[in-house]
Amino acid sequence: MLFAPQTRFVMKTQQAFATCQLTGKKYPLSKLTSVASVHPHLKAFIQEKHPEWTPEGYITTKALNYYRSLYIRSLDHNQPAETTPPPVSSEEEWASLTLGQRLADKIADFGGSWTFIILFFSVLVSWMLVNAWLLGSRAFDPFPFILLNLVLSCLAAVQAPIIMMSQNRQEDKDRLRAYYDYQVNLKAEREIRELHEKIDRLLQAHNDTESHAPDN
Repeated sequence: MLFAPQTRFVMKTQQAFATCQLTGKKYPLSKLTSVASVHPHLKAFIQEKHPEWTPEGYITTKALNYYRSLYIRSLDHNQPAETTPPPVSSEEEWASLTLGQRLADKIADFGGSWTFIILFFSVLVSWMLVNAWLLGSRAFDPFPFILLNLVLSCLAAVQAPIIMMSQNRQEDKDRLRAYYDYQVNLKAEREIRELHEKIDRLLQAHNDTESHAPDN
C-alpha cells in the first residue's frame, strides 16, 4: 500500500506521452490532439496528403493547425473561376462611356420621370387648344392634328432604340452589381468557415485541457 501512489504516478508518467501518426515521434499529450475529434473533411484532406495515415490515435496540434490552414486555402482555390471582368469605379465607368451611351442614359432617365410625363401632356393639350380654339381657321395643324401625329410617331421611333440602349446599359450595371454581391458573399463564406475552424480549435483545446487535468 505504501507503493501504490508511486505506481499510479509512474502510470500517469507513462501515459503522458503518445506518438504522432504523421511524424512518428512521441510528444506530450498537451501537444497532441485526438484524431477522433478532427473534422471528417479535414481527415480526408490529410489522408490525401498522407495515404498511410489512419484516422486513429493522435496528431500534434501544430501539424493539425498547419493542415487546417492548407485545407482552408484549398477550399478558396477550388472556388469556380469568375468570368466577369474586374469591377471598376463609377467615375472610371462614366469616363469610359461614349457620347451616345451618355446621351442614352440621360434621355432614358428623363423619359422615365414625372417631369417628362407632365411636360408631354402639357405640350399635347397646348397644341390641341391652340390649333382647335385660338387660331381657328388659321391653325397650322387643324383637326385631326395630322402634324401632331407625325411628330408623335417620329418621337416614338427615335425613343424606342434609345430606351433599348439604356436597357442594355442597365443590364451591364445589374451584372456588375451581381458581381459585387457574389464577392461579398464569397468573402463572408470564407470568414464564417475560418470562424468555424477557430471555434473547433478552441473547443478541442478546451477538451484536451479537461482530459489532461489531474484528478483531485
